[in-house]
Order: sequence, then C-alpha cells, then structure tokens
Amino acid sequence: MLKTVHKYYVYILASQKNGTLYIGMTFDLERRVFEHKNKIVKGFTSKYNITNLVYFEVFDQVKDAIKREKQLKKWNRSWKIELIEEENNNWNDLAKDWYD
Repeated sequence: MLKTVHKYYVYILASQKNGTLYIGMTFDLERRVFEHKNKIVKGFTSKYNITNLVYFEVFDQVKDAIKREKQLKKWNRSWKIELIEEENNNWNDLAKDWYD
C-alpha cells in the first residue's frame, strides 16, 4: 500500500504590517489560508481580520511542524517580527495571487 506523502506548514498571518499576528500549522496551506481570508472558520483570525500570509516554513514530518509551531508561539513579539522581516521585509501577502 502506498503511503500518502504530505508536506506540513507552519505559517504566520498578520492583520497588517506590525499588526496582530497568528501562528498556525496545516498540511494544506492554500486551503487553510483561503479559509482565513474568507473567514470560513469563526475565531481569532476572523474577529481581528488577520488574513495576510506573511511567513511560512515547510516540513516533511508532522512532528517537526508541531514542534516548530509550539516554539514560535512561545517567542516574544519582537523575535516573530524579526523572523518575518528576514524573509518579507515589506510584510507582503505571500498568498495575494493564489486565488481568483
């Protein structure tokens, strides 16, 4: 039997540059970001309009993604901002062209 191969993603969404941040983990980044952008799941991100994908990392093992998500959630805000700005200094929405 063939094993389904997944990639796992840890991602950071922001309401705007230097705005409210949200850290999550998923195996389907495109679907999950779509859900956040369209406020399909009610909660923190829909309440605070956190819809811009500003950072993500890819993992082969779910345990590694979960470990990283927990690590990032414990970080202080300035470390999270520094991480985002190392890769995405202007806080561009990395998913802005993913959907029609």
